[in-house]
Amino acid sequence: MENRGSPITMSPGSQPQSPNMEKYYFKNDYEDYTENNAQNHIKNKTQVSNTSRISLRLGFKWDETLKELENWTTDDYSVYTGTAGVAMLLLRQAPNDRTNLKHIRKNYLQFEALKGKKISFLCGDAGPLSIGAVISHKLEDKKIFDYCIKKLTVFLKFVKNVGSDLPNEYLYGRAGFLYALLYVNKHVSPKPFNETVIRSVITAILLSGEKLAKHLKIDVPLMWEWHGQKYLGAAHGASGILYLLLQAKDYLTEDELLNQIKPTIDFLGAFRFPTGNFPSSLGPGKSDKYVQWCHGAPGFLYMYGEAYRVFGERSYLQAAIKCGDVIWWRGLLKKGYSLCHGVSGNAYSFLELFQLTGEEKHFYRAIKFAEYCLDYTKQKEECTPDRPMSLFEGISGPMYLLLDIQDPMNAKFPGFSL
Repeated sequence: MENRGSPITMSPGSQPQSPNMEKYYFKNDYEDYTENNAQNHIKNKTQVSNTSRISLRLGFKWDETLKELENWTTDDYSVYTGTAGVAMLLLRQAPNDRTNLKHIRKNYLQFEALKGKKISFLCGDAGPLSIGAVISHKLEDKKIFDYCIKKLTVFLKFVKNVGSDLPNEYLYGRAGFLYALLYVNKHVSPKPFNETVIRSVITAILLSGEKLAKHLKIDVPLMWEWHGQKYLGAAHGASGILYLLLQAKDYLTEDELLNQIKPTIDFLGAFRFPTGNFPSSLGPGKSDKYVQWCHGAPGFLYMYGEAYRVFGERSYLQAAIKCGDVIWWRGLLKKGYSLCHGVSGNAYSFLELFQLTGEEKHFYRAIKFAEYCLDYTKQKEECTPDRPMSLFEGISGPMYLLLDIQDPMNAKFPGFSL
């Protein structure tokens, strides 16, 4: 068992390279970007060409997805693997159609099944409640809107308690709850959650990070853990937490940004593998194997991209671009097409780079990965997902990408980017 009271002694670059990295991904045989290669895929620099395979097959794929959803039932109400994730997909497709909004709320949010125990957007009650609040606001239904906001507010007493065993990560912890509040504030006017509420969650995350960093005796302001592991990826680890805090920069002080968050980002960069990828967690003997949203370079790409937006240092942009190169060569994952640990999630990384740089190369790469998702075959998926219709593990994720890529400068990784 790890001695959690002793310093972490892992040195940058000391991680052994896995001789079997290739077992996690298919070889990328796509030609990389050139202006000539992009001509048949991109028009007007920011649009998918009308003659591209995505444009030609999008209608068919959407009809096919809706048909498969017709008979799908599950007791799982979460955004991650349940009905609320499909609600996000349907909301993305027709965000202002009142008939669609009523259909979503009635059939996919399952308010009656909420258990009041899990607090995050992706895996807890906060997901359906947040989506319900946004939809009810659009429908001008004050009764259900107030119900959703009240239920979300009840969780605050648990989230603010730094002494509890509540984790801080994205899937189950405080970061996931903070996303829910920011998501509602973005889509509802006037914003229902004031600065005091948002600050209370941010303060709990920062205090937890300070406490663990001091306990571990490491020379970094912040560190978090989940189930005893100092995870680094987007789903359970530091890069995901830091990315969300950076997105909430308007609620942070200059001191917190410059003296807590920025040094922590710089500290994590020291553990990059020579390949450009990152370990899933801190500690000795970590192998270079995962290149997926939940672990590895994709989560770091978002953190570095947002750091570039906030601090303006070009080194962060270069670090994000390096992550993109890793994803291009190693991102056609054998695990399949999903958002969490599949090709569609990796495709969003290129859209993020496109929004950061405006460079057509990244849009082209996103399109090629999206085209890969059009050919949904079992031969390119290691095992069938347990929730094959879900947003983060099933076909709703790739479908969300195919919708989003039609407007690449405004595409947002669902449940992660604001």
